[in-house]
Amino acid sequence: MKLSIVIPFYNEAATLGELLKRVLAVRLDGVDKEILAVDDGSRDGSAGIAADFARQRSDVVRVISLATNGGKGRAVIAGLEQATGEICIIQDADLEYDPDDYVPILEAYHDPDVQVVYGSRILGSGNRSYHRYYWGGRLVTWWTNLLYGSRLTDEPTCYKSFRRQVLDGLHLTSSGFEFCPEITAKLLRRGYRIVEVPIRYYPRSFAEGKKIRYSDGLKAVWTLARLRIVTSSGKPCPTRQKVEA
Repeated sequence: MKLSIVIPFYNEAATLGELLKRVLAVRLDGVDKEILAVDDGSRDGSAGIAADFARQRSDVVRVISLATNGGKGRAVIAGLEQATGEICIIQDADLEYDPDDYVPILEAYHDPDVQVVYGSRILGSGNRSYHRYYWGGRLVTWWTNLLYGSRLTDEPTCYKSFRRQVLDGLHLTSSGFEFCPEITAKLLRRGYRIVEVPIRYYPRSFAEGKKIRYSDGLKAVWTLARLRIVTSSGKPCPTRQKVEA
């Protein structure tokens, strides 16, 4: 099996090097790793750090450079478009998530019927970020379940993983943090069951570089509602049965 790890980053010089070390160090028996580090127009030393790793580990690490900062969604999509692994996973560059949790995520794929696996912070460590973001995430998850009939515990999680073929035809378009609700909505609308496994979480503060804002939560709520009502062509969605996730 080959695992493609897509790491979008923007001005993450303080954490990117350590994160790449941890990703490279994860032991996954029988799994080859492909790391796609996507520079979203960084203006600090992040790009140089990624380039150094790509030179030292050209067998594993590739850098995708975007000329301007366009947002997390655009960077993730750029990485997914070049991913060649059977399974893809999204990894933030800020050390909030532990790459050792790839192990339980990949174990879920031992079941051939499993197509999508999310890592749930709620089922895992229980560590919380700022109260408004914790409860904002719970609200977005509740809203997802209400609209799509799913049973998720942590929709906004970074650790979203998929079998590569699942992404074909999803037509992902979000440029910012609304990428997360977009892909969740489109997966549920297509009838995919989203399996969740417990993961650890180590939230960072704004002083440490946390980037998501209150407005991103509002965009997530709107994105989920919009995609429940209309198709990508602007036409109403056909009625379908609710999908458990």
